[in-house]
Amino acid sequence: MDYEQLWNNVLTQIGLEVSRVNFNTWFKNSVIADYKDGNVAVGVPNQFVKEWLEGKYTKDILRILRNIHPSIRSVTFIIIKNENSIKRNNLANLNTSNQNQSLPLDNISINKEDNLNPKYSFDNYIIGPFNDVAYAAASSIMNNPGISYNPFFVYGGTGLGKTHLLQSVGNNVKKKYPEKRIFYTSFERFYTDYVASTTSNSINKFKDKYRSYDVLIMDDIQFITNKDKTQDELFHIFNIMYENNRQIIFSADVHPNFIVGLEERLRSRFNHGMVVDIETPPFESRLAILQSKTKDYRNKITDEVLEFIAQNVNCNIRELEGIITNILTLTEVRNTILNINDIKTYLKNNLKNKKNISIPDIVKVIANYYSITDDFVYNKTRRKDIIKPRQIIMFLLREDYDISYPVIGEKLGGRDHTTVIHSYEKIKRELQNDPKLAKEIDEIRNMLG
Repeated sequence: MDYEQLWNNVLTQIGLEVSRVNFNTWFKNSVIADYKDGNVAVGVPNQFVKEWLEGKYTKDILRILRNIHPSIRSVTFIIIKNENSIKRNNLANLNTSNQNQSLPLDNISINKEDNLNPKYSFDNYIIGPFNDVAYAAASSIMNNPGISYNPFFVYGGTGLGKTHLLQSVGNNVKKKYPEKRIFYTSFERFYTDYVASTTSNSINKFKDKYRSYDVLIMDDIQFITNKDKTQDELFHIFNIMYENNRQIIFSADVHPNFIVGLEERLRSRFNHGMVVDIETPPFESRLAILQSKTKDYRNKITDEVLEFIAQNVNCNIRELEGIITNILTLTEVRNTILNINDIKTYLKNNLKNKKNISIPDIVKVIANYYSITDDFVYNKTRRKDIIKPRQIIMFLLREDYDISYPVIGEKLGGRDHTTVIHSYEKIKRELQNDPKLAKEIDEIRNMLG
């Protein structure tokens, strides 16, 4: 296998999916170190990059690798100081820079039988008002799988810890009930398995496999859109598992009511159990997350810096982790402890500058743009000339200011959060095919600063 060409192909695809800053930070100095028994070992320059790629990009890298070479089953990350020192086909001879790397690679890889990653647990899961209901339901499921909250459906924006929650449930059930068969998968993987089984005339094997689990956990179910045959198969699997008191867990970016192209019979079943959302963490939770992520590096980052970041950065957990990892990397590269001024400069150069503006001010700006009275935005009117500006307001409040769906609904006339979700998803979809709308929103964003 031509390692260099393979990794160049991966980097080309990654470059299309991530920002230039993220690409240069996490991928620029990476290299394929080895390929053995279906596992690709990716060499990276330091521990920070290793941990970040493991936690945030493993699924994306593996997806791209498998699209190029279906024989690839897993990906691991190791630290190398010098690309030229890599010994092909012999991971034991790789020149690592950390004593922790003496551990066998299998200890840090995903379990191939159930797709669970042992690093995800509730021991390192930060609980706060943004996810406490989801956590409480998950805890109940761990004690009574198949009985409490079945099915269990978690939704929320990207980077808020849905996968961590689902994987932790799987790992805890596995530990408490070793006799139970547990399987974690993404919908994309489920769909790929289904297509492969139909083309190889092994559909019965596929059915037997998925109907045999005691706990089935499926991530990113929103990608089920318009995959009718796959929906049929999932419907039958769902019924068999539910009738036999086997636990079914799903996650998605949005509430099941707003998954476009989802069959009504599946939507009804998703809503039959516990449906709960995870929101953007508030200040106290952001600070707790930062403290947890830096507990092993407290000699390199001060409490003052952590509090400053938590107060000034309102984003999802994944972005928050990225910020702190970047800062720790800068600390290591410069061999110094960064002060508040350093952090201010970093945030200014690397984050979107979100102007301090109130919701009424945003409503007024957008209402003026569309030549309507801002009072109409808060009223229950269904006039067409009001609906579009109101939906754009909801979209921007969620997309640009990370305000939760319930708060947006409350502030805009006491509307239900499902109305806000519908508006957000509608504008998001239309932006893909409507250049005029995209231009209008760009102009509004410029007006908002």
